[in-house]
Amino acid sequence: MQILLTNDDGIYAPGLEALARELTRLGTVDVVAPVVEQSGVSHSITYLEPLIVQDIYRNGRHFGRAVAGSPADCVKLAVLELCPTPPDLVVSGINAGANSGINVLYSGTVAGAIEGAFFGITSIAVSLAESEEPDFTRAAAYAVDLIEQLLALGVAPGTLWNVNIPELRPGWPVGVKTLPMGLERYGEAMQRRTDPHARLRQQRSATTVLAGRCVAG
Repeated sequence: MQILLTNDDGIYAPGLEALARELTRLGTVDVVAPVVEQSGVSHSITYLEPLIVQDIYRNGRHFGRAVAGSPADCVKLAVLELCPTPPDLVVSGINAGANSGINVLYSGTVAGAIEGAFFGITSIAVSLAESEEPDFTRAAAYAVDLIEQLLALGVAPGTLWNVNIPELRPGWPVGVKTLPMGLERYGEAMQRRTDPHARLRQQRSATTVLAGRCVAG
């Protein structure tokens, strides 16, 4: 099986590395991810500037390709140009923070999977609820086990899944539940601040930034 892996936390994110390692249980993995973090960019694409691609090596071995663009850019470019053969599966993640409710519409992680579905490829976004010490290795193992189960069901090509793994406390997770997308809004607020040039700026409060970071990666 040919697997395309992307994310929105960037090519150097620990969640991406952990998932790349686990996905090799299912097939050959091509990693194409943003060169820098792209959280909250939704399904934006780059068309006014060239897309720069560079090879990334880890421990002397080729790890993947970094793209100066969004997660949707990464999937589009990978499917059309970079992958040696068309992928059978697109996986996006592991995002640092859950992607649920209407925040999936802001999420670069989910957008990467949506772009794969646009190509008619089974696509799965994977996110891990925020914690002080996220265990991406364990989360990746859970995610790949679940992906394997989904594929065994014979899901139709182009099917899109959004997987949220809860905080990995002792005894969690207790099972798997399939749910429709929620419509809840998360609290938002603006905070007035003065920039270094004494100009008044509107800015999200620190608390809201953290909340957005957790749920709209």
